[in-house]
Amino acid sequence: MSDDLVFSDEQAETSSRKSLPPWQILVVDDEPAVHEVTKLVMSDFEMDGRGLHFTHCYSAAEARTVLAERTDIALILLDVVMESEHAGLDLARHIREDLGNLNVRIILRTGQPGQAPEEQVIRDYDINDYKEKTDLTRRKLITVFYAGLRAYRDLMRIEQASLGLRRSIEAISQVCDSRNLRGFASAVLEQVNFLLDLHGEGLCASRVSAYTANATQGQLKVLAATEAYSQLMVDEEVRNLPEGVQAAITRALQEKVSHHGERYYAGYFKTKAGSESLIYMEFVEPVGAQARELLELFSRNVAITYDGLLLREDTETAQRTTICILGGAIEKRCSESSLHLQRVGDIAALLTAATGGTEQEVELMRVAATLHDVGKACIPDHILTKPGPLTPEEWATMQTHAQEGHALLSHSRSRVHTLGAQLALEHHERWDGTGYPRGLAGEAISLPGRIAAVADVLDSLVSASCYKPAWTLQAALDYLQSESGLQFDPQLIALVNTQRQAIGTIYAD
Repeated sequence: MSDDLVFSDEQAETSSRKSLPPWQILVVDDEPAVHEVTKLVMSDFEMDGRGLHFTHCYSAAEARTVLAERTDIALILLDVVMESEHAGLDLARHIREDLGNLNVRIILRTGQPGQAPEEQVIRDYDINDYKEKTDLTRRKLITVFYAGLRAYRDLMRIEQASLGLRRSIEAISQVCDSRNLRGFASAVLEQVNFLLDLHGEGLCASRVSAYTANATQGQLKVLAATEAYSQLMVDEEVRNLPEGVQAAITRALQEKVSHHGERYYAGYFKTKAGSESLIYMEFVEPVGAQARELLELFSRNVAITYDGLLLREDTETAQRTTICILGGAIEKRCSESSLHLQRVGDIAALLTAATGGTEQEVELMRVAATLHDVGKACIPDHILTKPGPLTPEEWATMQTHAQEGHALLSHSRSRVHTLGAQLALEHHERWDGTGYPRGLAGEAISLPGRIAAVADVLDSLVSASCYKPAWTLQAALDYLQSESGLQFDPQLIALVNTQRQAIGTIYAD
């Protein structure tokens, strides 16, 4: 077995293969003998490897209760005359109009055709067939079942394919985050099942090239899994698989080609960047050539998409790291703490999340907040590193770093730099309006600006500098509380108090 693929020593149960569920049939008739005869005549019926399961209702009112709770009924055999002369017809209209169930096939059966003329009923009611009970021989009843169940099956395939497509489109809209690739791949995997009616169970996994600068390189990661394998939808190596599945995956990785058996498919694809992707699917019926071709196409596209996402993720990571490195170089001109910018970003991200920011907004704030003091690059060293108090002239020069940082970052249209420009300009504004450079007050200061002000002051107090010793975290938090409503937004300070444990964790790392 390959050393690259690590499996647990525990033995999982040997197969996820399941028998297909029966077709759900509802018989609605006030004559018990009709129920018994129907069940007896159709006892050995089977279509697509699925038998029948009957639910019996002896009135339209009873059927209404059942149908209100169940959406899996494929075929209804419906009597017309029960507790009233038109009970069956009223129930048919209720199913279509009130319940909105357009998929179930409704076969009207009547022993009194004069009560409900066929032409009128077919015209006025959304039913799928009309039969007189005396005309329903065993052969004709079997024909009715085949026609009705095939129609229901095809409608459900279309509905499930549409659902899978909607999920795929939703996942594509978030494809910028590599973690959402799992949702995308899983939706496509399900759609392939629905379209081909394969009823397969399996997973899709990828191993990143050793030449790709990514933390997951060399490890096999699960990207998508069907329900039977859903426990594998975590960031871990593939493990706890049945022996046969282990063997199929290992063979694909060792031979670097796709292979298949009568009831399984193990697809392998290697991208130009060297990443490997594989798909394992297990079926209850033999796999045809067309199904294998579509699964091969799926595997190939997932691998290519995953490579593209990894490249983008690595590029974004490099950009964030570069920003932090350059910001740290500027910060070191006046401080021995190289972690100040990182902690300001972490605190700002924490408060952004606490105010209800999205995951994307939180991560954007984490990076942009490290740019708040970039304007200090324009401040002369003799002012920036002066150990004692600044003269009024020097202080005026120091204050220009807010505008200078805004001007530097405004040259870029990227979201990180746009937000960074805003934070550079506003992080020294005060809630009471006595800050600089514009003297903004209250909510005239943007929420990101107010958050950056809190994060910057908190870590500046805790960090030692050329002009002051470090404060304890508790003393710094007490200072923030004392300035609530003066220097800082009081609602943000209230949030800081609820996040004290999380803030302490930032300083414990």
